[in-house]
Parts: sequence; structure tokens; C-alpha cells
Amino acid sequence: MPISQIVSYEPATGQELFRAPIGDVDETVARAREAFPGWASRPVANRMEMVRRFANEVRAAADDFAELIARETGKPLWEAKTEVEAVINKVEISISAYMERTGQKKLESALGGTSAVRHKPHGVMAVLGPYNFPAHLPNGHIVPALIAGNTVVFKPSEKTPAVGAMLVECFHRAGIDKDVVQVLIGGPDEGKALVAHPEVDGILFTGSAQAGIAINRKCANNPGKILALEMGGNNPIVVTRTPKVEDAALIIARSAFTTAGQRCTAARRLIVTEDMYDETVEAVKTLIGKIIVDEPFADPQPFMGTVIDNQAADQLTESFLYLLSNGGKAIRHLRRLSEDAPFVAPALIDTTAMEERPDVELFGPLLQVIKVPDLNAGIVEANNTRFGLSASMVGGSPDDFNHFWANIRAGIVNWNQPTNGASSKAPFGGLGLSGNHRPAAYYAADYCAYPVASSEIGQPRASLGVGFKVD
Repeated sequence: MPISQIVSYEPATGQELFRAPIGDVDETVARAREAFPGWASRPVANRMEMVRRFANEVRAAADDFAELIARETGKPLWEAKTEVEAVINKVEISISAYMERTGQKKLESALGGTSAVRHKPHGVMAVLGPYNFPAHLPNGHIVPALIAGNTVVFKPSEKTPAVGAMLVECFHRAGIDKDVVQVLIGGPDEGKALVAHPEVDGILFTGSAQAGIAINRKCANNPGKILALEMGGNNPIVVTRTPKVEDAALIIARSAFTTAGQRCTAARRLIVTEDMYDETVEAVKTLIGKIIVDEPFADPQPFMGTVIDNQAADQLTESFLYLLSNGGKAIRHLRRLSEDAPFVAPALIDTTAMEERPDVELFGPLLQVIKVPDLNAGIVEANNTRFGLSASMVGGSPDDFNHFWANIRAGIVNWNQPTNGASSKAPFGGLGLSGNHRPAAYYAADYCAYPVASSEIGQPRASLGVGFKVD
């Protein structure tokens, strides 16, 4: 029997947080289509002013917004506050990106005319959001899309609909028409319907590779529909010679366990050269033992909260047991810390001896360790994946990093920095199963508008000198 409502629960407590009826896809898209001409015809300066007002609305509601994010995702309050700040900061970054990436050009042409390049919006954009950053990541699509002149239908994850609804409410409070940006409450069926809808001109997706591949297939016979996919990764962090082992361990822990490992850029594989293996693994093991896992509002504040729900926690437990039973050696076991809530202790497991390591995104605080003889072998192992989002090298020399950068397959390549925490002032995206070469963040402007070339002259003027009879 089809469901008629979406209900979300607080992961840390199990209490119901939000309940709303499932939206009507056709009706929502129709309203967005009707609103498009008016919004697109506004001066871009006006659209920029409207999203600046949105930033002010988020700023005014920052405490309530952060509390809601913490409650619905289970992440610590300190981290929820950083997400709200990212939502606010995205506006000015997106305005700068639009001006830089989609600027107008005019050139002289024949007969005293001009050639021009301008950009147009696509039309109705469907934004499909994830649960790990339920405000920041969809907002990174919505704001650039609105600046460019598109209207937006945003379907938040069915696991975090309350945050999605509050995000859109802030747009409406800023004076942006309710049909220009809409929230569509729904589950996978509504997402599929949006993807297939003939009146949707673009799909901006953040989520799993499995879902992204399904979207790509669905749109394969419609090349006119813009598609931007951000699908996570099986990200490597490679450690080579360095005297700063404790700093390396902190970088590794931040990479693997921030947001309870539920970041698309989180490190999944710790690849260590054999000369650094013992002390690096021991330092990471010790540090993991100090990580506080608790509910979002606990005092002292935890480093990690819950994973999103008990189903996710169960899947992580099954994945750990699979690795363990197929050649993995536990360094720190993955443990459920509560019978009722999805609190999971961060885990470390050596999978060097496994003949076939699964090339999947284990979306949680589960880090695999792989010993290699040297940096070259580490690069080969790091590239042993179908994904290609983020990679980091810790230690080594500038020449080592140049070699690493030149040979690693990833859209984000860092040195002595975590794999996560990418700057919104840079492009954000990957290759392989991580994306379709449509990077987000600063480069989101590229997929929110398309370039139009024009040849222009004030009055009709023409001459033909070849191929006509002379009177």
C-alpha cells in the first residue's frame, strides 16, 4: 500500500520530529513552470538581492536552524552550526561565481556589428538532496540556480524533510515567490517522478552512486536535460614518511570520522607505506579511543553523533563483519553503543590481506587500513577504485606531492589536509562513479545557465559579392 505521509525521527532519541503529506509532483512542477518566465526576466541584480535577503533570514533563525539540523541528523550541535554558516556564506560565493563564470562578452564583428556571449537559465530545476548535509548541499544547488534565473523544485531526503522544509521557508520569508522555489516532500518514488518529468529541465543530485547511475540511465534518451551528479567516493588517504605522526593521526581521524563518517569526501581507505605503518596505525588507534560519541546536545560536546538511522548502523555492522570474515584484521571493532539508537563506535580494520576488497562507499565511521611498500604502490592502491572524488597525501616532500597530484584520479587532491572539508570557493566534484564532470560549489554556475552566442547589428545590412549575376 503506498504511503501518504513522510515522517522523520530524531536518530538520537527515536522521537518523531516531523510529519507531512507527500506532495504532488505534477502540480508542483506545473507551478514552477508557470513561475519561470517572470523570475527569469527579472534583472540578475534583483535576483541576487533576493538571495541576499534569504541569507539574512537564515542568519536571523540560525540557532533554531542549527538545533533542527542536529535533531534530525543526529550530528553534534557544533557541527550543525557550521552547516548553517555554510548556508549563509554560500550566497556571496555563488554571486561571485556567477559573475565570474557566466560573465557577458562583446566583440566586434563584420559590417560594424558585434558578437555577444550571454547566459540563459535552463528552466525548471529539480534538486534532490541528501541527508548528511540536508541544508548546505541542496542550498549549494538552489542558490546558484535561482541567481541564474531558474525556478527550483527541491525534494529533500525522506530522512531529513524537516530541514528541507525550513530551508525553503527561509527563501519564502525573504520574499521569493512560493512557486519560484518549492519543497516537494516525498520518497524515492517522488524523486523518480521528478527525474522523468518532461517539464523538468535539469536534475541536480547529491547522493549514492547507485541512485546517481539510475538517474543517469533514466535521462540517457534526453540529452537536452542538464544533469549534475555528485555521488560520493571510496576515498584514499595515503601516508608516507613524516616525523609528525600525531598530526597525521588527527588528519586521518578528521577525514574518516567527522559527521560520523557520513561525508561523501570522508576517507574510507588509509593507505600507509610500510616504514610508517606501525606508528601511524598505533597513533590512529589511540586517537580513536578518545573520540566522544554522544547525542547532539551532550556536554561535553561529542566529536561524533549518530549515523542517520538504525538501518544504516546495521548495514555498517554487516560490512565490518564481512571484512572481518574475508581476511580483515580488526584493530578497533565497530560496535553498536545503544540497542535502540544508531550510535556506532568508530572502527579501524586492516584489509591488506584481503584478496578482493569491496570497492564500495561504506557510509559511516569505518576505516580500512592497507599497507604498501612505498609511495608509488600507495598511488596504485589509491587508484584501485571506480570512484574518484577526494584523495589526500600526508607526509612526503613537495616533489612527492607533485608526483601524487599528477597521478591520482580524483577531483579533489590534498596534501597534509583531510580528504573532507573542501572549500566552497573551489570546484567540488569527481570522476568515475563520483560524478559526471559537473563539479559543484564554485562551479555550480556552469550547470545552472547555458551560454548563448549572438551576432548583432542595429540595422539590417548585407552584401553578396560572389555567385550572383550583374544586372
